[in-house]
Amino acid sequence: MLLRRTFLNLAAGAAALPLAARIARAETYPARPVRLLVGYAPGGVTDIAARVMGGWLSERLGQQLVIENRPGASSNIATGMVVRAAPDGYTLLLASTSNAFNAALYDRLDFNFIRDLAPVASIARDAFVLVANPAFAAKTVPELIAYAKANPGKVNMGTSGPASASALFSELFKVMAGVDLFTVHYRSIGPGLPDLMSGRVDVMVAPVASVVAYIKDGKLVPLGVTNAERVSALPDVPTIGEFVHGYEGTGWVGIVAPAKTPPEIITLLNTQVNAALADSTFKARLVELGAEPFGGSPADFGRFIAEFTEKWGKVIREAGIKAE
Repeated sequence: MLLRRTFLNLAAGAAALPLAARIARAETYPARPVRLLVGYAPGGVTDIAARVMGGWLSERLGQQLVIENRPGASSNIATGMVVRAAPDGYTLLLASTSNAFNAALYDRLDFNFIRDLAPVASIARDAFVLVANPAFAAKTVPELIAYAKANPGKVNMGTSGPASASALFSELFKVMAGVDLFTVHYRSIGPGLPDLMSGRVDVMVAPVASVVAYIKDGKLVPLGVTNAERVSALPDVPTIGEFVHGYEGTGWVGIVAPAKTPPEIITLLNTQVNAALADSTFKARLVELGAEPFGGSPADFGRFIAEFTEKWGKVIREAGIKAE
């Protein structure tokens, strides 16, 4: 009886060790600064979102969240670095729309975005808007569709690059609206806006954050936002989906970590991110960036990424789009 009791006590103690170790690990994390890699140069919407969230997490976690910009290959360089990092919670990636696109845009990646990275927390949905030169004939989405059908191939639509969200949201619009628009690719939104405002191109799908000031100054006319719902930064602008049933093009940002990162660390980070999204000051800052808070559990974020990747992979393959 004594031996049996001793064995059971030892077994119970052994079973408790992993749990105790997990609790201890969660209580001590982070014990040093955490790196948050961004796959783009400083100054863009993705980078700004990283810095806003970085400030919040640094204060709440008691350790500096260091933003590290590693631009190149549409975020693939930064993504690969995080995939290869130790799964200890000290190297994270600010993932975005491009990460989901890249699975279909690039034939040979040395990682699988969904398999090799663990979803931590969604942060925001980026709003995009279809805008037109004020002198252009169409002032609404239905007017654009009617004009384009009457003048096939004669409406110039600018994008921020062939593999960008701007281009892919434009392609989806062309297919779903049944219109033939002549596409003009720029290297980014910046070079395209002067041509749009001068009338060299007629319309463009652009991030709200990049064009909201021009809209308010009357230099651009908003036709419709690409999101499923109207956005706070442009409350009077309808969605494209109100006229083209089922249309939606949503940008997003969130945090992911190397696969096999301990779940208690992921839970801690997710809790803090969702606390930020519930804070009125933090939410107001996101709205200023033309973004909408996008919270939820790691599982919610994982499902969203999988569905988003599948949807846009189909669009990319059917349109024959490849990264340049």
